[in-house]
Amino acid sequence: MTPRIENRESRIVNRESGSEQRQRISAFEDLEVYQAGREFRRAMYRIAKQLPEIENFGLASQIRRAALSLTNNVAEGHGRYHFLDQIKFTLQSRGSLEELLDDLNVCIDERYLPPDEIDSLKQQGWRVRQLIDGYVRYLRRQKDSADALGSVREESPEYSEEIDDSRFTI
Repeated sequence: MTPRIENRESRIVNRESGSEQRQRISAFEDLEVYQAGREFRRAMYRIAKQLPEIENFGLASQIRRAALSLTNNVAEGHGRYHFLDQIKFTLQSRGSLEELLDDLNVCIDERYLPPDEIDSLKQQGWRVRQLIDGYVRYLRRQKDSADALGSVREESPEYSEEIDDSRFTI
């Protein structure tokens, strides 16, 4: 019997006692990287609303699209049952985050916001970046473990090769 590899589990460490437990992750909302990205998305939406009217169809629109892409890609990747797809979508999320950090540079250059407010947002963004990078490392380790066992696909109760999809044609 082949051991089952799952990537829907997270490690939770109690900071006071140092004890560790595992928690099954059932939805993308449970991911710390998603939660932090969501908070950053909210902050960036607030920034977009504060920009001058001249930026409504430029920078503000771009910020909203990139911020939405940040969390959408984490969610979409989580919904994929193949490690490489999960990694791909998470890396796209990281690209959207980098775009948002550059948009904050535009806000500095154009003096749209106070520098201390932008610095705070950038720190929050870099924290999201650390979480994204950690999640990608985790997914790559899971993929490597699956590769060592001869499988690159995670087990999923929703996945079954016995499903009759003959009604679909290509």
